Amino acid sequence: MSQTGTGWAARIAEPLRVRPGSKVSLPDGFDPGERLGVRKREDRTALLRRGVDLLAEYQDRLAAQDTHAVLVVLQGMDAAGKDSTIKHVMSGLNPQGVLVVSFKTPSDEDLSHDFLWRHARRLPARGQMGIFNRSHYEEVLVVRVHRELLKRERLPSVGGRQESIWQRRYQEINDWERYLTDNGIRLVKLFLNISREEQRIRFLRRIDNPEKNWKFSASDISERQYWDQYQRAYSEMLTHTSTSWAPWHVLPADHKWVTRICAAAVIGRALVELDPQYPVPDESARRELRHARKELEAEA
Repeated sequence: MSQTGTGWAARIAEPLRVRPGSKVSLPDGFDPGERLGVRKREDRTALLRRGVDLLAEYQDRLAAQDTHAVLVVLQGMDAAGKDSTIKHVMSGLNPQGVLVVSFKTPSDEDLSHDFLWRHARRLPARGQMGIFNRSHYEEVLVVRVHRELLKRERLPSVGGRQESIWQRRYQEINDWERYLTDNGIRLVKLFLNISREEQRIRFLRRIDNPEKNWKFSASDISERQYWDQYQRAYSEMLTHTSTSWAPWHVLPADHKWVTRICAAAVIGRALVELDPQYPVPDESARRELRHARKELEAEA
């Protein structure tokens, strides 16, 4: 697929990018109900299919070149559609080359190390794609909203106001992501931006549909009382950690088909920019290929 045939991905992805250095104040500036101007169902299906095919082609090149890795970071409020985005957007990929990690509440072992330790252990290898379903950003989101969680981390005192810890963590995350980028890992950071009303509707569906009951947790409802605090925490995260080497993209999440198309476009654009190539065999390898061909033809 030529780069001229992938321009659609850049056209969708670019308006979603959080410009480094800009100030984000959700919900301003990003409409969770955006529909991309697409009206017909068949057009939605065709766009997603195009994105899935693009990812499949470039995943193959990524694995063959074996130089870079891609790490997709998914963040969003409960019911924003993170699981279904993974399911549909990655449906055309070779499972052997994809590592999906869902980070839950830190274990005692996790808490005995620095906050990036458990994430560093699950990074994708060269030639692979990794997906963090929730990530190291929980440390400046849920931990910031529920500050009592900081006590479990047993952090040494460094002086100054408590507010400074968040600025430090933004800087530590940016530095770590710069290190990963310098070592061949391309980060694709996606924030699934759902409205409070749409979250309410999806929770009701989980309650009313027996096949979705397993997805529901009473804590989902209790967390809704912190909606405004989470919006502020996400705004600060987007403002301070969208960098030139690892920018955030804010994906509209009130319509799942839009989220999936946007995710495919942003990830696809990143892969196109990496532009992995199939290795060109040297003369020794070509001799081996010719020899193998002769042996196989002789068996006919």
